[in-house]
Amino acid sequence: MKRFLLFLTVMLSVLSCSEDRGTLLKVYNWGDYIDEDLISEFEQWYLEQTGEEVSVVYQTFDINETMLSKIEKGHEDYDIVCPSDYIIERMLRADLVLPIDASLLGDTPNYMYENLAPIIKKFLSMVDGYGKDANDYTVPYMWGTTGFTYNQRYVSPEDVSTWNVIKDDRFIDKIFIKDAPRDVYSAVIQYLLRDEIAAGTVNRDSLMLDTSDENVALFEEYMSDMRHRVAGWEADFGKEQMTQERGWISLAWSGDAVWAVMEARETGVPLDYAVPMDGSNVWFDGWVIPKYARNVKAATFFINFLCRPDVAVRNMDYIGYVSAVASSEVLEAMSDEEAYPQTVDASYFFGEQALQAHLNPSMYPDRSVIDRCALMHDWGTDADKLISMWARVKGNQMSSWTIFVIAITVLLIAAVKIQKFILKRKHSIRRQRHISGHAERSAKAS
Repeated sequence: MKRFLLFLTVMLSVLSCSEDRGTLLKVYNWGDYIDEDLISEFEQWYLEQTGEEVSVVYQTFDINETMLSKIEKGHEDYDIVCPSDYIIERMLRADLVLPIDASLLGDTPNYMYENLAPIIKKFLSMVDGYGKDANDYTVPYMWGTTGFTYNQRYVSPEDVSTWNVIKDDRFIDKIFIKDAPRDVYSAVIQYLLRDEIAAGTVNRDSLMLDTSDENVALFEEYMSDMRHRVAGWEADFGKEQMTQERGWISLAWSGDAVWAVMEARETGVPLDYAVPMDGSNVWFDGWVIPKYARNVKAATFFINFLCRPDVAVRNMDYIGYVSAVASSEVLEAMSDEEAYPQTVDASYFFGEQALQAHLNPSMYPDRSVIDRCALMHDWGTDADKLISMWARVKGNQMSSWTIFVIAITVLLIAAVKIQKFILKRKHSIRRQRHISGHAERSAKAS
């Protein structure tokens, strides 16, 4: 409620002084992707650091493409947005982002790059900037893997050790798949070409750039054959379906899995998360400053604030995703020997001090898991081809969940029409009676 009231206050100030943007910062982020208490704290911190006031207008989107379309059209002057890795590539190619200038911080400590994890720096080096260095335009925010959230009552770790579990008839109508073609394609194609990867004739990283007709057809055939097992194609509701035991397996991003596991624990539902042995995706989302930004200084400070180790820890505790910040303070805060007695090798993230770390393996997977994952990329000119393929994959999907929703909708529409028909019929009868009565009275009068 307080964010809503702040939003109204800020919008009134915008209307009264539309040209003054030095005291206004417009942020566009994914839903449920920040501890919103940090926003007001940033406003206070900005005042302390610069002696200037700023008010944040915070808005959210649900898919990358929604955000990108607004930036491409130039109709929105957002100061800072949070796209995924492949969208960052697309924005760099289209010259839609500005360089991030740390000199704007003045005497304020620069937290943006010095605490980045080695693996995150590797991700940045793999971003195809089309002649631009992604390091100059992007500060990574959160990162993670793609795998399965699963209900341990009905599904074993062995079941979800392979992507082929989605074709297991034991789980018909109990599987939710992300309506995210890039994530699904990039993971499943690794399963389909697992023998070639094992033989060394195919490289995982190069496979993420391979959208050949042969591979696309291979994926489409495989997914089309299993779609009758799917309970639903979801963008965000899969984690709730899992916590309520309406699904037993859900293809999920690791942060959503962490959230679902914690929520389900409160009601005694035993969820867990696993990355299949066949291989999967790693991904990251990062902050960029769009070319139409009008408060670049405050945007730079906002990014820097979120990279502060204490802020990063609070954010992770709230949203379940993993910050790109890898300082010793973060390692200490996230370590818990009692909760995670089995150690993981997280040296790829924190360095040698994390060779045997007591960390949540869903958030910080063992190095062996990371070694079998690859970073996704933009599909470039093949995007339309792959999106059309994905539409065909889902096109004939009629799961019980889908049928249920359609049936309820049809029944509601039918009920409304029947009600309208009854009311119309009653009105017609009353009208006929009125006319008949009037005719009788006229006849008697004459």
